[in-house]
Amino acid sequence: MSAFEKLGLSLESLQAIYGLGFEEPTPIQEKAIPLALAGSDVVGQAPTGTGKTAAFGLPIIEKITKDSDHIQGLVIVPTRELAIQVAEELNKIGEYKKVRTLPIYGGQDIMRQIKLLKSRPHIVVGTPGRLMDHMRRRTVRLDNISIVVLDEADEMLNMGFIDDIKFILGEIPKDRQTLLFSASITKAVENLLKQFMHEPILIKASQRNITVPSIEQYYLEVPERKKFDTLCNFLDLHSPEGAIVFARTKKRVDELNQALNHRGYSAGAIHGDLNQGQRNMVMKQFRSGNIEILVATDVAARGLDIEGVSHVFNYDIPQDPESYVHRIGRTGRAGRKGAAFTFITHREQEQLRVIEQLTQRKILRHPIPTLTDALAGQQRITVERVLKATNEPVSSTYKAIAENLLEDHDSVTLLATALKLLTKEPSTLPVKLTEEHSKPKKPRQAKPRHRKRKRS
Repeated sequence: MSAFEKLGLSLESLQAIYGLGFEEPTPIQEKAIPLALAGSDVVGQAPTGTGKTAAFGLPIIEKITKDSDHIQGLVIVPTRELAIQVAEELNKIGEYKKVRTLPIYGGQDIMRQIKLLKSRPHIVVGTPGRLMDHMRRRTVRLDNISIVVLDEADEMLNMGFIDDIKFILGEIPKDRQTLLFSASITKAVENLLKQFMHEPILIKASQRNITVPSIEQYYLEVPERKKFDTLCNFLDLHSPEGAIVFARTKKRVDELNQALNHRGYSAGAIHGDLNQGQRNMVMKQFRSGNIEILVATDVAARGLDIEGVSHVFNYDIPQDPESYVHRIGRTGRAGRKGAAFTFITHREQEQLRVIEQLTQRKILRHPIPTLTDALAGQQRITVERVLKATNEPVSSTYKAIAENLLEDHDSVTLLATALKLLTKEPSTLPVKLTEEHSKPKKPRQAKPRHRKRKRS
């Protein structure tokens, strides 16, 4: 039985989770989901990047009666960006249960939102101001809400939404279940939960202060579409003897492994879908140097016991900050220096700050290497190989060939040509990978494949 199965989730939810490639719950998910499924009010102290959306999203989706035409779940968030992000994730994990989520927020045409609300979403994710607009227009009715979530509660209160939140909660049936998530439990948050929650259970994302002094840590802000070329340029620039590339999902790992091999790198994949025999074979190849790059998920990171890894690349920033420490801990072992590079998109800056707090270490920004940088790196490595080889004995046969060549050709031209032939030129073959952090998608209700229900 997998760790997610032990939480008491339905087969449909498990199917969605595994389809997204997640293998085990984060600490906050492991603590929050069973309590929320049991009907308890829960206060989760957890910052961005700890997997808290699924921690409250899965219990909401489990409790939805999909045949009902009423809004049954409400998630209140501080910003439009978070509303879009949360709704997108809830639509993904609610796919097989056919639970529909709609984001509503300021800045979008309210008439468009009213039209989308007529498609009868089961869950609404909204900002306080826009929620109140719809409540006044009677286009959002809260009479049938059975579970409500306050996400990033401390941020909402800091933004001055306290009166709006009290008004909204006051309009929801008192026998509802309430879940509150906040990076910090301030006095204002305490007052709110005392007033609107019933015997809440406090849980915290387990975080330890961990330092990793022997590892140089960098981040690169890279658009999703440029990640793969950036990774290849890095590999060509540094030519690591042993590197691990971490991706968030099993699907992503398989795609990266295939793409790297198509580009001419020797790579192997390891994730939860492989049996023990397959894992052992890949690890044996990596340890022996037959493959230079290991592409892996977080589950693999926790179980890997290998030395000689000089570089770790976080192709996707981990959803759990502690996973970051497990990942980069694969390098810098036995007193050796190591380097870790994390690729982030602009939307993931906050997750990076959470990781810095956990590790008590500033992660430095690194410039994005270009194709020219990669070529210069390959040229440097070729020169180093040639110079190293000059210290080794050379047979008389090769010396005779060299002497004959020098009779008819310039020595500089000969050496330059040899270096050019030995240098591995960076590949520019086009490779398409699934985008996991692309622009926010339109709400699922707006897609043609979702037919609107006819009113009875």
